[in-house]
Amino acid sequence: MAYLLATLAAVFYGAADFTGGMVAKRVATIPVVLLSQATGLVMVAVFLPLFSTAAPRSADLWWGAAAGLAGGVGVGLLYYGLAIGTMSVVAPTTAVLAVAIPVVASIALGERPGWLAVAGILVGIGAIALVSRPTVNAQATARPSGLGVALIAGVAIGLFLLALAQARSASGLWPLLTARLASVGLFAVIAVVGRRSVRMPVKLAAVAVGGGALDMLANTLYLLAAQLGPLSPVVTLSSLYPASTVLLARAVLGERLNGWQTAGVAAALLAVVLIVRG
Repeated sequence: MAYLLATLAAVFYGAADFTGGMVAKRVATIPVVLLSQATGLVMVAVFLPLFSTAAPRSADLWWGAAAGLAGGVGVGLLYYGLAIGTMSVVAPTTAVLAVAIPVVASIALGERPGWLAVAGILVGIGAIALVSRPTVNAQATARPSGLGVALIAGVAIGLFLLALAQARSASGLWPLLTARLASVGLFAVIAVVGRRSVRMPVKLAAVAVGGGALDMLANTLYLLAAQLGPLSPVVTLSSLYPASTVLLARAVLGERLNGWQTAGVAAALLAVVLIVRG
């Protein structure tokens, strides 16, 4: 069940990035992230009573808040990096670091996945890099790489996944509530201090709200998966989201998959099989 939830989380993370990226190309990053994070806050507040029956411990709330700050910074930098940089550099760098940090930390803390699961994790990391490769035309476009932004975003998202997984299974959705309170507060302060306008066209705002709902759904699935199963394979499966983004671009925008991306999608499916069997 944990691996199924983690795989579904990857699907919805990819969908959230797809919708958020479409909006971020047309308006500033801060209002997009603020609106999407606020949408997630409303969602988790509504569904909290359904998944949380016991009072949370303070440690669970603090882990959630730490995850929210790290995740908010990571998502904001990811959107910014995709807007200014080369997607083929930003996307795989961010995703691979987001996987590597929780996996290395979980193994250092004593987790010992089987050899099939280890093989699946390695294949999954390779799949992330492959599926994010652009077409030849995209490679020919001259623009900044965004590598520095991608490195910081990857570390931040990795810390988000690691911190959120530290909450006890009995805590339900409480860690996600404090996570969203922290991230919404962070971007609200940035918007006020920087005197940033949060206005955007209604249609784009609706897309941003949809992206925020998808992101919260993915976070909920990931949290439940991390509470049920071992962290290293769960976080790897959840981080296969670039495959979902690429497939959505193919289905919605008519973008064609190049040879690298096709191999990456196949590798992602193989990684899922190896991790589940392992």
